[in-house]
Formats: sequence, structure tokens, C-alpha cells
Amino acid sequence: MDSSRDTDDPWGSEEIIMGSGSEIAVAGPDDIQDGEFETSDFDADSISRFGSVSSSIYRHAYENGRRYHKYRYGTYPIPNDEAEQNREDIKHVAILELTKGKNLFAPIGDNPQKIIDLGTGTGTWAIEVAEAYPSAQVVGCDLSPIQPLWVPGNVRFIIDDIEDEWAHGDNWDLVHIRQVFPTIQDVSGVCRQSCEHLKPGGWIEIQDYGGILKCDDDTLPADSLLTRFYDMTTEALSKRGIRWPIANEMEAVLKNAGFVDIQCKKLKCPIGIWPKAKRLRLIGLYMKLAFGDLMDALAPRVFPVLSKTPQQMKEFLAKAQSELQTTNAHIYLDYFIWYAQRPPAD
Repeated sequence: MDSSRDTDDPWGSEEIIMGSGSEIAVAGPDDIQDGEFETSDFDADSISRFGSVSSSIYRHAYENGRRYHKYRYGTYPIPNDEAEQNREDIKHVAILELTKGKNLFAPIGDNPQKIIDLGTGTGTWAIEVAEAYPSAQVVGCDLSPIQPLWVPGNVRFIIDDIEDEWAHGDNWDLVHIRQVFPTIQDVSGVCRQSCEHLKPGGWIEIQDYGGILKCDDDTLPADSLLTRFYDMTTEALSKRGIRWPIANEMEAVLKNAGFVDIQCKKLKCPIGIWPKAKRLRLIGLYMKLAFGDLMDALAPRVFPVLSKTPQQMKEFLAKAQSELQTTNAHIYLDYFIWYAQRPPAD
């Protein structure tokens, strides 16, 4: 990846410039080049780990042609099959591009001892952080046993429900939670328990999409099915006690859980190859792929809650997927990076 400054990239400097106040420059007809979508070094390193090791001893449930976790079946509304694992890894490299290779922002120092990743998914983040911090014991926790079997010696994975009573010990340097809170009910409880089991002065970091499809100009039609999909998802999950746009509200949640020094960074994450900056176009390409897969993954859980028939779901998805592939709208999601500290000891 070219390390020179891209003047059309609002986050192209060495110091990442945060905030959604400035608009993303839009690509012109001559900006997009053939074969430009090559991975960065940190992307390639992550991609090399893609593909989970399956095992017949792991039990799963199947519904609507998709595979879900068997442990606490129905708790998490998104599948855990290969298609979903690929979507998770696509989002991982998109976020690495967005943050210029940074896996975390909380100031945990150079020699943390204990890091836990709640809702670790495929385990890619935990593995990379374990390699970056050899001093730390890194634990990845998830409902699904889909993590690789061959991992660094300082990382291990456990199967557990992060909304259950905490059973992972104390004195953690960092509790990390990424792209999990929009799909669980007890966000406040998870934050409270995290604060109680961090070491004094330890940090929590939460990264999540804002859950609201945005556009800074008039290129997104008012009747867009893509917007409708996000609205329907918010409505359906709210009936299950889940707040899809929870990332917008985390300051109050963290404060009520007992955290101090609450900080937030917010980035615009484009969907589609409309940005002028090459790096943002690559992010947009990843996000377009992930968005399409998200609709297929969530629809079987969203539509029945809203009393929609399978045929209505099929017709909606066909039209929405077509719009995603053909739209010229300059759409994006806010990406929130929240981090906060357990009060240091007196």
C-alpha cells in the first residue's frame, strides 16, 4: 500500500483525524482504476487466517438454510456458518483500513497482562492482539465454537454467553467488545460486569457501527429499500429488547456502569466505491459485500417478527440486493470507537 498522503483522504495523515463533521470527497469518472482494489499489508495478514476449522464435535442448529450456534440457541440473531464468518472477516479488514491498522485505541500501555475479547467471533482480533502484545494472556469468548484450533500460545477461546454472570476472573487490563452490542439485550449488564472485573485503572473498548444508514447529499432516495432494511431491523430487534443503534448511546451506558474518562472517536464508513480516496473506496467495496450478506443473514429473523411472509421477504431481498448493486447513492455508516476507564485505585 502506498504510504504517501492521499490528499483526498480525510484520514490519510499519520495521525488519524476523527469525526464525522467533514464530508467524504466523491470519486469522479477518472478516479477509479482497473485492479486498484488490492489489500494492504495488514489486510493480507488477516486474510491469511480466514476460514474456520470445522469439527464434528461442535453442535449447531439449522434454520432457513442457515447455521446458528447450538449453545443458547436463539440468543444471537445472526448465523455462525461459513458465509457469516466470511462477512465478519470482511468487516475486520474494512475496519483495519478505516483505522490504518489499529486494532485498539484504549491506552493500555506496552505490556498488558490480561485482555479479554467478548463476542470474539472468528477470533481474528484476539489472535492479532495476542501477537501484538506477547506479554498478555488473551481470552476470546463467544457463543459459537468457530475459532481456529492453531493459535498463538498466549491466546485461548472459551464458549460462554457474555450476558451471563461473569465467570472469567478479575484484574483485566482490557475488556474489548466489537460489533456485538447491537445484537444483545443486556448491554448495561455487560458493561457493569466488565467494570467490576477490570483491574483499577483498566479499560473497556467498544467498537460498533451506528446502525443508521446515512447520506450527506441528496443521492439517497427517500424510498430507498436499503434505508427501509435498517429501519425494519431496528423495529424488529426492538421487539426482542435489542437496540440496533446502541452505539450512538454508549456514553450514558458507560457512565452508569461506573466508568470514567469516557472517550469516543467517530468515523464515516462508506458503503460502495463512490469515495474519491482510494483507501475509502476499498473500505466501501468491503462494506458493500458485508451489507449484502447482512441482509441475507438478518432477514429470516427480521421479517417474521414484523408479520411478513416468506414470499414478501424473498421479494424484498431481491429488490434490495438489486438496489445495493446499482445505487449511486453516497451512503455510509458511522463507526464508533468508545473507550473508558475503571476508576484507578485511591
